[in-house]
Parts: sequence; structure tokens; C-alpha cells
Amino acid sequence: MSELINNREKTTEQASQRQEILMEIIKDLHAGKTVAEVKQRFEDAVGSISIAEISQLEQALMEEEGIPVEEVQRLCSVHTAIFKGSIEEIHRISDKPEEMPGHPIHTFKLENKEIDLLTNFKLQLHFERFEKEDSEDNRFKLLEDLNLLLDIDKHYSRKENLLFPYLEKYGIFGPTKVMWGVDDEIRAAIKEAKQLLQSYEGNKQAVLDKVYYVIREVSEMIFKEENILFPMALQTLTEDEWMKVAKESEEIGYCLTGPAGKWKPVRHGHAEGTEGMVNGLIHLETGVLSVQQLELMMNHLPVDITFIDQDDVVRYFSHGKERIFARTKAVIGRTVQNCHPPKSVHVVEKLLEDFKAGVKDTEDFWIQFKDNYVYICYFAVRNEQGEYCGTLEFTQNIQPIREIEGEKRILA
Repeated sequence: MSELINNREKTTEQASQRQEILMEIIKDLHAGKTVAEVKQRFEDAVGSISIAEISQLEQALMEEEGIPVEEVQRLCSVHTAIFKGSIEEIHRISDKPEEMPGHPIHTFKLENKEIDLLTNFKLQLHFERFEKEDSEDNRFKLLEDLNLLLDIDKHYSRKENLLFPYLEKYGIFGPTKVMWGVDDEIRAAIKEAKQLLQSYEGNKQAVLDKVYYVIREVSEMIFKEENILFPMALQTLTEDEWMKVAKESEEIGYCLTGPAGKWKPVRHGHAEGTEGMVNGLIHLETGVLSVQQLELMMNHLPVDITFIDQDDVVRYFSHGKERIFARTKAVIGRTVQNCHPPKSVHVVEKLLEDFKAGVKDTEDFWIQFKDNYVYICYFAVRNEQGEYCGTLEFTQNIQPIREIEGEKRILA
């Protein structure tokens, strides 16, 4: 027994030492050392790295070392170059669900093949032609490629709104925060490259720099997804959770291609969840409704409603026919801070801080979003004693209302 205890202690100590060495290497990068300067040290001291260690490392950088998310995002691309070829566990999934048509990972990988083809062949070819001659035809072809690449938003949105909530449910926060931030940078870079080409005034180098950045970062993200994120998710999510991800993916949409089939694993004695109280009645202060009536009523409102509780956890959202912003059931039970990109979390936290302190009861915004003019209003929800119980988000497309003129007093 003492030998077993000693072995466990040695294993724990070795794991701790590995993590310390990895942390020192990343901190050296943070201090300005190059990949070449630290890569040999990594190979000599560590050799290979597990997906779990990468997750723990990124989380520790933010929580223990206090390195901002934005800096970890920058380092993410750098340390990927060190880890390439050294990541364990990639081929250890026994039943390989990613090979089953219609499984979310199978679809993600199909999309990555199309993204890679568009980025590293088509866009790269037109980039090289533009580099030689910035003719109108070459500019147009680059612009055409970037327009197609904008579809990557659907790929990233499914990852952020469906995969990330489940990983966070199991305590995996570091990689999700870092990756979401990089996704946003890629989205912005594609739009900036487009803008430079649309208003082209001979600023050739600016275009080349921005398009090169897009090609590099999109390619790196494919590697990070397929060698870190997807294996981590396959090791973590249950089959039921994958079924929910597959079911809700349709609402967000797909990038450049779609699922190769409908994935339905063999289930033994599995029953879909029951609705509960469908035929029961809810007694409210001003009326009595069935669960079905209440849900139908909420979903027929010409607005989107989301409610988070006093602990900032998303508890409910209405599900009308035409939602303005995508919502998936995976957000239920997730903190609202983790439903927003890292760069906008501080706005959310300030708003909630004001509501909880009683400084404000409402806050509103209005933005142009696609073809809609969107009005967004937040309400602090308080009980009869004035205690904060949560926040209600109210979103409406007011474009049709802005266009109203005159009066209407009779039926159409």
C-alpha cells in the first residue's frame, strides 16, 4: 500500500513539474522570446502534451498569473506552433463519432475542409496574383473569396453557442474564452480586408497584410479546433448532449456545406424528455394558464425575450418564428457573461452591477443589424420588497414601426 501511495505522489509531483515547465515556457513567450528559442526546451523537458494540459495551462494563465484574455489569445497562435506534432490523445476516441455523418464534429470537419480549400488554395492563389498585379480583376477575385469566407461566422457561432456552454458546464473555461476572442478577430479581419478592397486607393501593402493575416489565422484555427477543441469535446460531452448540439445546429446554420446525413446513435431504452405539466395549470395573480398556453403566448409576441436570474444564469428565452439574434437551448443554465464575446463582457457586467446596486432599473440600445433596426432594452426585475431577482432582455425589430405614417382606424 505504501508503494502505491508513493507512486501516486510521484505521479502528482511529475504532473505539477510539467505544468510549471509549460507555464515558464509560455511566460517566456509573453516576455518576448521567440518560438525557436523555447521550442527545443519544450521538446527536451516535456516532449508531448495532452489536451487536458493545454486547457489547464490557458486557464491558469488567466486565473493564477493574471494575464489578460486578449494576451492569451495572442500567445495562443504562438504556442500552437510549439505544440504541433506533440499533442497526445488525438486518435484515442474508440467509436470515432466524428466519422458518423450528421454528428456535429463530422459536420464541423466537413466545413473545415471547405474552409481550408477556400482559404489555402483559392484565396491564397488570388492573394499571390494580387501581390504581382493589383488589377481590377485580381481585386474582384479577392473580394469574391472574402465574401464567401464571411460564411465562417456560422461555423464559429455554432462552436461558441453550442459547444462552449457544455465545456464550461464541465469547468473548461480557458480554451473557450481564448478561442472566442480569436474568432472575433478573424471575423473583423475579413470585414476589414473587404473594406480595403472596396475602397481601394492603391494601398496594396495594407490589403496584402490583412489578407495574409486572415489566411494564417483561419488556418491556425482549423488546427486548434481539430487537434484541441474537438478531441476535448469528444472526451467531455455525453451522447445526449451531442444529440442536443446536432438538433440545435440547424437554427444557426452551416458554413459552405451542410451535414452529410442525419446522425442518430443506437439508443437502448432511451426516451425523449417529457414536457412536464403540459396539461397542468399555472395560477398567476391575474389569471390561470396552462403551460402550453403560456409558451404559445410568449412565442407569439413580436419581440425576443430572455430572462437571467439573480445569479446571472440564463433561465429562459422565447422562441418565436423570426428571432433577431440566435439563441440555442445550450445557453440555459449558462452564465450570461459566458454568452458574450470577451471584448463585450465588461459592458454586461457593468449593466448588471448597476441593476443589482439599484443605480438603474432600465437600459436601452438601438443598432442597425442586417436589414433590421433593432431596439434592445434591459429591465431590472425586482420583487415587492425591491430586491433584485434578475434581468429581462427585450429585443424588437422596430424598422416597420419607424416607417409608419398617418393613421389607421379601420381593419385592413
